[in-house]
Amino acid sequence: MQKMQETGIVPVFYHKDADVVNSVIKACYDGGIRVFEFTNRGDFAHEVFAVCEKYVAQHCPEMILGVGSVVDAPTASLYIQLGASFVVGPLFNPDIAVVCNRRLVPYCPGCGTISEIGKAQECGCDLTKVFPGEVYGSTFVKNLMAPCPWSKVMVTGGVSPTEESIKEWFAAGAFCVGMGSKLISKDVIKTQDWDKITNICSNCLRYVKLVKK
Repeated sequence: MQKMQETGIVPVFYHKDADVVNSVIKACYDGGIRVFEFTNRGDFAHEVFAVCEKYVAQHCPEMILGVGSVVDAPTASLYIQLGASFVVGPLFNPDIAVVCNRRLVPYCPGCGTISEIGKAQECGCDLTKVFPGEVYGSTFVKNLMAPCPWSKVMVTGGVSPTEESIKEWFAAGAFCVGMGSKLISKDVIKTQDWDKITNICSNCLRYVKLVKK
């Protein structure tokens, strides 16, 4: 969570080819990213993650690799066993909180109301996710922080790698933001233009620093 706050940007990505995922992780790492969310979306995704976890340990030692799109406790247990440093979900499942708390692994559930965020916090979730961000908007985050300033929120969905977008979300009170296809586009993956990902990440981190000044 400290790294999430320091960098402010969490790339979100999945691909069935571990080599592609590793290339994306390395490109993000070279751009200054230190937290990466691998999404559990395809068949045998955990096998891909296992390969990537070992790659990260050797080639990106400062990178913290976690898993996203987790909706049940058994899946959370599986990825923690494979080395996931944090667990993210599109929804809030208290059973996942129990598993993660037992292993002292942060669990960031997707929440859509202030009451849901409050319940997640009661279950030990220091960080909650507002998803999809484009539906709720930055006003939701801003209004949440007024009565609950202790809340730490990661916004995913609706965040663009532009100075304007990043400024909007952090000004509203976001703890960090997650970016998927807007940061790592299909075209970039198709052309394997890893330098482009590195440059975009570098620019995003610069925008975050400008906002936090």
